[in-house]
Amino acid sequence: MRIELESRREGVVKVPTELIGACATRTAFDYQVRISFTDQGPGGSVRVQGELVIETPIALTDAAGNRAFLAPGCGAALAPLLDLFTRVVTEVEVTGLGTLLLGFDDGTRLRVDPDPDYESWNLTGSGLDPVLVGPGGEVDWHH
Repeated sequence: MRIELESRREGVVKVPTELIGACATRTAFDYQVRISFTDQGPGGSVRVQGELVIETPIALTDAAGNRAFLAPGCGAALAPLLDLFTRVVTEVEVTGLGTLLLGFDDGTRLRVDPDPDYESWNLTGSGLDPVLVGPGGEVDWHH
């Protein structure tokens, strides 16, 4: 948490490109959506082990171009996110005030926009810098 606070004070938030190459190894739902990612480095050591927590609406576009708008806390309506299991992240982009865009190896795309009133998403774990997109979003994103 201290690193996160220091980064916000300095006004620099790092785009989590370390997720590229990581595999979605778990999805969990309640009033949040949690997606765990893991990737191994040379020699089998863990390169990245992280958890993305989403607290606001999600746009999920599958490889066929079908788009679903999902909201945490909606139970079975979140089922399309289960297809992310074992998918590999091929693209990570953060635009504007913290719109997260993740691309996956099957062509699926996930998008989370910042919320004016609530934390929208955060990422924690090892092998990556923690990120928290708070109410209203964040500025000064860097690769």
